[in-house]
Amino acid sequence: MQKKLLSEFFGTFSLIFAGTGAIVINNASNGAITHAGIALTFGLIVLAMIYAFGDVSGAHMNPAVTTAFALARRFPWSEVPGYVVAQLAGAFAASGLLRVLFPTDAKLGATLPAGTAMQSFILEVVLTFILMLVVLNVSTGAKEKGITAGIAIGAVIALEAMFAGPICGASMNPARSISPAVVSGHLEHLWVYLAGPVLGAWLAVPACCGVREPGCCGAKGTSC
Repeated sequence: MQKKLLSEFFGTFSLIFAGTGAIVINNASNGAITHAGIALTFGLIVLAMIYAFGDVSGAHMNPAVTTAFALARRFPWSEVPGYVVAQLAGAFAASGLLRVLFPTDAKLGATLPAGTAMQSFILEVVLTFILMLVVLNVSTGAKEKGITAGIAIGAVIALEAMFAGPICGASMNPARSISPAVVSGHLEHLWVYLAGPVLGAWLAVPACCGVREPGCCGAKGTSC
């Protein structure tokens, strides 16, 4: 269990440090990275961490993903608190280091709605639903041991960040949003990025059951 928790800590630290770090550095360098570069950074770091730690902890790096796996009975509820604490610890360590490196940055890559809070909430629900639906499908059977999972999940994250990032931030991950928000002091609309991803990930579980064979989620031989 210790190895799993360390993997989740390091994986989430790397995700937040690289992803939100790309936003911070883009601001500090007058847009040198660009929006497309930020989106690709998020996708590529997730891909890399899946290959690095997927065989140890599953490389969740996301409380919404962890709880959705537990809801789907693919992950024990008893391990959820440890995973979430490790993920949040990794996220806060990354945001804390970015604050030290870039003390003048106002937001540290925090996610804030460009439009209304409800617009971003719905976007976060739908984006995380799509992400979790892909995660559940590519982590079924033999595919989770091949190269499919990392490529598919990283590509979905990059794609969704590419088109939805300018409006809602495309968080899809409570840990990704809460640490820069708390460290930078921008707590406004934080509920959007806590409730939206969790709801979207949970809605993906029955949707996956609807398209997969019985036993996809839940007890073997049964459907959700």
